[in-house]
Amino acid sequence: MASQGKKNGPDRVAIISGLRTPFLKQGTGFRNMSTVELAATVTNELVHRTGIDRKEFTLCVFGQVMPSLDYITLAREVVFRAGLDKSTEAFAVSRACATSVQALTSAIESISYGNHDTAIVGGADSMDDLPLGMSKKLTTALMAFQKAKTAMDKLKLVSTLSPKDLVPPMPGYSVEPITGMSMGQHCEAMNKDNGISREWQDDVAYRSHTRAARAWAEGFYSDQVMPVAAPPYKDAFREDNLVRKDSKREEYAALKPVYDKKYGTITAANASPLTDGASALIVMRESKARALGLEPLGYLRSWAYTAVDPNWQLLMAPVFAVPIALKRAGLTLADMSIVEMHEAFAGQVCSNLQALASKKFCEEKLGLSEPIGDIDPDILNVNGGSIALGHPFGATGGRIVLQGLKELKRRNKQFALMTICAGGAMGVAGVLEVAS
Repeated sequence: MASQGKKNGPDRVAIISGLRTPFLKQGTGFRNMSTVELAATVTNELVHRTGIDRKEFTLCVFGQVMPSLDYITLAREVVFRAGLDKSTEAFAVSRACATSVQALTSAIESISYGNHDTAIVGGADSMDDLPLGMSKKLTTALMAFQKAKTAMDKLKLVSTLSPKDLVPPMPGYSVEPITGMSMGQHCEAMNKDNGISREWQDDVAYRSHTRAARAWAEGFYSDQVMPVAAPPYKDAFREDNLVRKDSKREEYAALKPVYDKKYGTITAANASPLTDGASALIVMRESKARALGLEPLGYLRSWAYTAVDPNWQLLMAPVFAVPIALKRAGLTLADMSIVEMHEAFAGQVCSNLQALASKKFCEEKLGLSEPIGDIDPDILNVNGGSIALGHPFGATGGRIVLQGLKELKRRNKQFALMTICAGGAMGVAGVLEVAS
C-alpha cells in the first residue's frame, strides 16, 4: 500500500527557499497565461531572488496534473524558459494533487543517492489552459481524412459524423474513470457514510477564509508570493483572489448543495475552487548549502505515499499515510506543532480528522492499537487552506511545504505534519522540520 520514502539524512537534503505565484480563480487574471508560462515565471523569479548561480542547478523536476499538447516535458521547458543552463537534467512528474510533493521527494532521493547537489522543483496548473480532446469517432475520422485520396472519400468520412461527435469530452479531472463519479460526488458519499454534518464543513471553510484573510493582512505571505504581470492587465497580481476578506459565518449556510441538490452538504463555499497558479522550491545537499553560505529553511524529514480502493472512500488515503510518515520520522502526532492539511473539500478534511481520532477506524483499517489522535483546530491550517487560497492541482504541495516551514520558523517550533489527498484515491503525508 505505502511506497517507500526513506528518512532524509545523513548529509541532509535541505529546502533552501520557495516561492509561488498568486493563486487566481479560473477565468480571471491568469486566463491568458499557460501552465508552462506560470511555471517558468515562478522558477525564474525564485532563482533570481536567491542569487544562486544558475549553473549550480543540475536537476529540475516539475509537474502538472492537466497535460499539455504543446510540449513533451514541462520540466525541460522550465529549464529553457527560466534561463537555467541547458545541460540541466529535467523530468516531469504527475501524482494528481500531490504532484509538487512528488517533485520534491524525487529530487531529495536523487540528491541523497549522489546524483546531484542542487535542484529546483515545483508544479503548476492552469485551468484556463486545458487540453480539450476529441471524441474517438472524430479522431478516427480525422486520421482517415489525412489519408483519403479523393474528395468523395473525404466527403464520405465527414458524413459519418454526427453533431455529438464534435463535442469535446470532459477533461479528465472532472470524473474518476474507474468509478464514473466526480471527486465531489465521492466526497458527498463520504460525508453520508461518515456522518459529516453540513455545519462542521461550513465551520472548516469559514476558518479557512478567515485565517487566510488574516495571514494576508499580517504580511505572512508577502515573501512567499511574487507579483505576476499577466496580459492584458497593466497592474501585476500580488495576492490570491479567492480569499473572502469579510467572510461571515451565516452566509455559508445559505448556499445550496452542488452535487446532491436535495440531500447534499457540499457547496461552492466549502470546496476548493478551480484555480491557476504555480509554486517552486530549491533543494540542496546541506553540505553544499553551507559551502555556498546559504541557510536552509528546513527539511522534509520523512514522507509516505498511499493509495486505497476508489470504490471505497476516495479521499481517505492520507489517513493511511500519516502513521507511516510519523513512524519513519521517529515522532508522534503530539510532536507536531502545526498541521497543514490540503482542503480539497471541507468534508474530506472532516472525514480525515474523524478517522485519525477514531480508535475503531485505526484498529480496523490501519492495524493500530490506539488512535493516531485528535488534531486541535487551533493548529490546523493556521494561515488558511486550499478552500480559501485556491488549488492549482500541481502547485498545492509546494505551497503547503513552504507555508508550513515558514509558520514553524515564525513560531520557533520544530515539526509540522502535512497531508494531501489526491485523485485516483491516492494520498501523501510528510513531516516538515525547520532548520535549527
